[in-house]
Amino acid sequence: MVKRFFIAALALCGGIAIADACTSLIAGSGATADGSVMITYAADSHNLYGELYNQPAADYPKGAMRKVVEWDTGKYLGEIPEVAHTYATIGNMNEHGLAIAESTWGGRPELVDTTGIIDYGSLIYITLQRAKTAREAIDVMTSLVADYGYASSGESFSIADGKEAWIMELIGKGGKEKGAVWVARRVPDDCISGHANHARIHQFPLNDKKNCLYSPDVIDFARKQGYFAGKDEDFSFSLAYAITDFSALRGCDGRVWAYFNRFNNLMESSLDWVLKGAGDPMPLWVKPDKKVSVREMQWMMRDHFEDTPMDMTKDIGAGAYDVPYRWRPLTYKVDGVEYSHERAIATQQTGFSFVAQLRDNVPASMKGVLWFGVDDANTCVYVPVYCCVTEPPHCYAHGNGDMYHISWDAAFWAHNYVANQAYNRYSQMIPDIRRVQNGLEDNIAEAVADAETKAQSMNEADARKMFVELTNHWAEKSTKDFKALGDYLLVKYLDGNVKREKDGKFEYTPDGVPAYPSFPGYDERYYRSIIKDAGDRLRVIEPAINKK
Repeated sequence: MVKRFFIAALALCGGIAIADACTSLIAGSGATADGSVMITYAADSHNLYGELYNQPAADYPKGAMRKVVEWDTGKYLGEIPEVAHTYATIGNMNEHGLAIAESTWGGRPELVDTTGIIDYGSLIYITLQRAKTAREAIDVMTSLVADYGYASSGESFSIADGKEAWIMELIGKGGKEKGAVWVARRVPDDCISGHANHARIHQFPLNDKKNCLYSPDVIDFARKQGYFAGKDEDFSFSLAYAITDFSALRGCDGRVWAYFNRFNNLMESSLDWVLKGAGDPMPLWVKPDKKVSVREMQWMMRDHFEDTPMDMTKDIGAGAYDVPYRWRPLTYKVDGVEYSHERAIATQQTGFSFVAQLRDNVPASMKGVLWFGVDDANTCVYVPVYCCVTEPPHCYAHGNGDMYHISWDAAFWAHNYVANQAYNRYSQMIPDIRRVQNGLEDNIAEAVADAETKAQSMNEADARKMFVELTNHWAEKSTKDFKALGDYLLVKYLDGNVKREKDGKFEYTPDGVPAYPSFPGYDERYYRSIIKDAGDRLRVIEPAINKK
């Protein structure tokens, strides 16, 4: 039987609350430096343990049934007929180089169908086992919810193979009718797109089956429910089925805007939409000013709105060390007025993230590469996991630690060890983290280029073996190096001090005693905030006795 233990935690990144929210970015083959199709995913949840899930290929006899268990809760939903053969999957990618990511946007609460038996987590993983291409995946996904009902709230999916990428948005019918309403749009090859917990498809072409697919009743159902009353060509899926409030724009579309803004210099025109909900909705996709590399997509997943009006390091909430993080809850009230922290792509509660690099004209063993990392994308190391990998490296394996039990050879805990120290003294520690992180990723990129060159002249079996060994080596090495980095940070920054170093090692006096540490203190902004709050009490004054 196929293992199902891992999915229960995955869906925790969904739900209506923005606090547990996911991000997915997309780039078409003509928009990337190497001609691959790319999608990304940050699985964000405060209760999600970072692991690399896998399902082996399997054959089933006629009449076999598959149990469907709701990934959020572990609740048994029902059974569906199994297919004769299922494909192997590793993470959110299958052996054919098909990848699927998601973000939940909730939508109209009355449209959640409690009678459906296919939730969104099941939809992803069942589809990866049954489809080879993105178009096949759309057909499988929409057929499943049509036949068995959709058990989750509104969802956006990134669906891609080595030829094309699609964004599909889907929501149930609340038990009023069977199935779901949905729209899927093919991202133009020369464009980038994305979604982050808000429905982003507005108007769509009604007669372009090559590039746009939709359920036959997507507009009629909205009319019947009173969500829309205009002409068909004016219908907006997002405005009809999603809820466009402050969080949907600032906390959700804002993340996609940051992606667009990084690669297109005309995005200032969409700021009013993100900040105020004014003007036209942000476009579903844009053409980048230059082609995007895998490495740039990895760094995009580390974004905190740097150098934009929403830069998280520029207000006093960043503290004395320019920390681009804010603890939950996101919204709060002061004197009866509600405020909100920014919600960036990179966030502390990420279980795992990836950049899927999907290629068509390469050997089967390298059609899909899942650049995989655990914990906060900002401080993770992206390791290449090839579509021919059938078992996760030990550091990513299920059972190697969990949210309540530390394992020092689990990548999730090694990376948390580093990140959670940096959250307290970010500006001081991040250069040390970047040195190790960049060093690893530079070496990985070099190793990948060398291996893929060799693979072109190798037989498929030998190439698969080489790629499996490459994945295992860098996964385990990056985990060990980050555990060592965490030890180093603890020693260097102990008690608010900074240990002195010389020639890359901690410094000793000529007598063999550790050199006295430095005391960096705080930045001026932080000192000024203290004085504003308690200056009179803390001012240094000459004692009165010395004035006599």
